[in-house]
Amino acid sequence: MVLAFNAETLNGLCSKDQLELLDAIDHLRLQGIDHYISLPQIIVCGDQSSGKSSVLEAISGVPFPVKSNLCTCFPTELVLRRSSETGVTVSIIPDNTSKTSAQDDLHKFHQELEGFEGFPDLVEKAKAAMGISTSGKAFSKDRLRVEITGPDRPHLTIIDMPGLIHSETKSQSLADVKLVRKVVKGYMKQPRSIILAVVSAKNDFANQVVLNFAREVDKRGSRTMGVITKPDTLVQGSPSEALYVSLAKNNQVNFDLGWHVLKNLDSETQNGSSLLGHRNAEEALFFSKGVWNELPSSMLGINELRKKLSSVLLRQIAFELPSLIREINLKLDDSREDLEKLGEPRRTLDEQRLRLLQISEEFQSLVERSVSGTYNGAFFEDAETDQGYQERIRAVIQALNKGFANDLVKRGHRREIGEGKQASPNDPELVTRDKFLDHVENMMQRTRGRELPGIFSSMVVADLFQQQSSPWERIAQGHVKKAWEAVGEFLELVVLYVADASIIDALVDKIIQPALSKLLMNAKSKANKLLDSHRRVHPITYNHEYAKTIHCHCCHSKDEISKIIESFFGLSSIGTRQALNSYYNLTTLVDNLAKQSVSNIERSAACEALDRMLSYYQIALKRFIDSIATEVIEQKILMPLSDILSPVAVFKMPPDLVELIAGESQESRTKREDLTKKIDVLQRGLKTCERFVDSKLKGRTSILSSPI
Repeated sequence: MVLAFNAETLNGLCSKDQLELLDAIDHLRLQGIDHYISLPQIIVCGDQSSGKSSVLEAISGVPFPVKSNLCTCFPTELVLRRSSETGVTVSIIPDNTSKTSAQDDLHKFHQELEGFEGFPDLVEKAKAAMGISTSGKAFSKDRLRVEITGPDRPHLTIIDMPGLIHSETKSQSLADVKLVRKVVKGYMKQPRSIILAVVSAKNDFANQVVLNFAREVDKRGSRTMGVITKPDTLVQGSPSEALYVSLAKNNQVNFDLGWHVLKNLDSETQNGSSLLGHRNAEEALFFSKGVWNELPSSMLGINELRKKLSSVLLRQIAFELPSLIREINLKLDDSREDLEKLGEPRRTLDEQRLRLLQISEEFQSLVERSVSGTYNGAFFEDAETDQGYQERIRAVIQALNKGFANDLVKRGHRREIGEGKQASPNDPELVTRDKFLDHVENMMQRTRGRELPGIFSSMVVADLFQQQSSPWERIAQGHVKKAWEAVGEFLELVVLYVADASIIDALVDKIIQPALSKLLMNAKSKANKLLDSHRRVHPITYNHEYAKTIHCHCCHSKDEISKIIESFFGLSSIGTRQALNSYYNLTTLVDNLAKQSVSNIERSAACEALDRMLSYYQIALKRFIDSIATEVIEQKILMPLSDILSPVAVFKMPPDLVELIAGESQESRTKREDLTKKIDVLQRGLKTCERFVDSKLKGRTSILSSPI
């Protein structure tokens, strides 16, 4: 049989109206929302041997027939539940919510008791499950949960914290001291918790750690109530007694909720289960005498404390409800966003392939639209932003092609006829025409075959062209690399947009990156072939512009020179006497020019070879620019993009690759389960809060304004 408890001591905490509000918060806790959001609760804190457990017994009316140090190894949560069934359930709530074998063992610790006689042995089992032993750790952050249900039980949660340790001992290490302080402070920091700071009159309150912690986490003292225990240990009329009376009056350490004084039973020498019914009479008798009788009755005894706690807890719950609803909504939004990032569950091969097909359709559509320059849809952001520009791959490639053409025109030739110094190592070498001709003559001598003087081999033009076009490879391959990198950035944006967060890495690693590497290899290979068509094949062109651009000023015949001068000066004939000839002998000029032209036939040949090479270079340059743009950038980089992740490609994927990319990892499945559970809990909690607010708080301000 479950022990019968004094229901009168419990009912003192809640009136009928207040109980409805507490029921709503308790319902949230039953739903498990306290795993995600702080809920109002009563935290009993104090130094070791301060009388915390006695305070807990007095408040709850539930006897703990255990030694004073039995439940100080971990937080103990006492949960009172209203139910038609009467029972006691004991379980462990792991501090760490991650799913491990050790955490599973703690979750499995779940036992029902018929009475509290077996409670001490059960606590020892719980300590062993948490790994607490004399040779192991002395404390745990895991929580022991004792749930008591019955038709006459109000809903209430009270948590007894491990006693704060002042210094290490043989049985309690420095690490234990730090752990207990961290755990206690963690509970005290929860903004919706009421802190009962228990101070023992046996010790100087200035040296009790709990007061320092309370003032640190609750600087305004708005949610802390001080409780003085063991006042019967003070010598009547002593300075110590006077000091504690001053403390009770809120003169020494000020808390907005004030102080209260209790005289509890000694759990070491008394059987609490049999004497709890007599404690109120003994307490009342003690406070009816001496200096304590001078204090207001509202500050003395357990009955007044219950009333005070009821009002304080109620007002805090009502005050926190709006912020609680806001916090639930925020966490719901975050959880839904996280769940959406995981995408649909993909457990079977069909589900995995279907998801990849959905991704491939959207991928292909976006790629084709961007390549064609049709920038419509939510994917394309503002074109003035960097990302918006990168998403428009056709615009990016157009700009790169234009830059490539300009760069090749300006820096694609090795030598340029002009004056001055070379601006940079990648710019053409500036030379005079005479110096350029010297170089051509030198090349003709070094490559001479059977030609007669004044005649040059066509291979000289080929050799000169290869030298002149030598920068093409560097510029062309650089352009290919830039275009490839732009495509890589573009595809990354597409994948980030169309794929689930859990798929992106595998998709990029197994599909996108290999495809990009292949694109770069093919593009470089094609660019090299185009270069080879100019480097390894003798110059070939049938472009009529070639003949028009050939010009050589040092290899004209006498008749050609005469015609040029006649045309320039508007003369009908060189020999005809006109105004110009009266001053200058144009015939002599023609003779001298013609004589100079034929006097150095090697120079004339070099002049012709240079002009032919320069003329052919201009024809080949235009052809090469267009070839790189169409046959390399367009055909080898842009056109294959939509096929990288097409529905056909997904359909042909082997099952192991599909599972590797789209299969859901155990971590993802666990996260999905946790998020789904969390969303469900938060949604039900939100409905509970909103339902209570709508039905109870509107027009019922008396609940909110209940006096302390």
